[in-house]
Amino acid sequence: WECIHSEENAPPRKAKIMAEKALRRGTVDVSGFSSTDMFELNGQDLVEQLDYSKMPNAKNLMPAMKYPYGIGHIYSGKVILYNPKLVSTPPESFADTLDPKHGNKLGIIDIQYQYTMMAAGLASGGTMSNFDPGKERLLACKKAGARIYPSNEAFAQALKTEEIAVGIMWKARAKQWQDQGINVLTVAPKEGVPLYVSGFVMPKNAPNKAGAYAWLDAMMAASAQENFAVDMGYNPTVTNANVPPDVQKRIGFTPEEQKRLVDLDYAYMAKNDVAFQDWWNKVFKG
Repeated sequence: WECIHSEENAPPRKAKIMAEKALRRGTVDVSGFSSTDMFELNGQDLVEQLDYSKMPNAKNLMPAMKYPYGIGHIYSGKVILYNPKLVSTPPESFADTLDPKHGNKLGIIDIQYQYTMMAAGLASGGTMSNFDPGKERLLACKKAGARIYPSNEAFAQALKTEEIAVGIMWKARAKQWQDQGINVLTVAPKEGVPLYVSGFVMPKNAPNKAGAYAWLDAMMAASAQENFAVDMGYNPTVTNANVPPDVQKRIGFTPEEQKRLVDLDYAYMAKNDVAFQDWWNKVFKG
């Protein structure tokens, strides 16, 4: 079972499933991906359409996390991160955050290009289906000195050393970094809080589908989800999980903030990802 939630390692995992498409028996029973990657793999007819009747714990799964082709395991939202020592007035929006006024104290994560373009789009009058209005904003931030980091971990290190003071990231990661002693607080942006869902798919040629179903069912157990919330800071996707109140306050969203949670336009992102990467690498970073 290949069950690691990792944005950095997702491309090779996805490539592996694609490369093994022609095999009668693949080498992976279960693999973890973001909701956007799960959507893409399903579009390429690479993953099993799940039979939820084979998983007793599925009765507790939130309806929004019950994809025909995969199961949402955890979720968080894209929020604003800032160092209260270095930022006197907390930003309230993506527009406040992705602003040239921060100069080289603004950090941007390279592998988060889709979500950064999404946030900049929302900050500039765009929508979840149109990121283009945010391009000028990002270029202005880059010109003003915004720092680009190759990975989430490099961004965290820059927060720790106070090389940067503000940026955007998943709320769950902020909880992890707070646990590591990094001085960072979070704000749910006014424009909306884009959801991050990470889950699991079963390749069509999985060698042990019975075992895969057993693992997926165990993944939805309340105890497993509760421990993941405490250790990793992601919200459970089952309704019977009980997260400690102090943890829930740090990883969850208030009723008012929940109204601002917005799902992604998966078809738009899949259709335009090559164009996003091209603009990001050749224009923004170039």
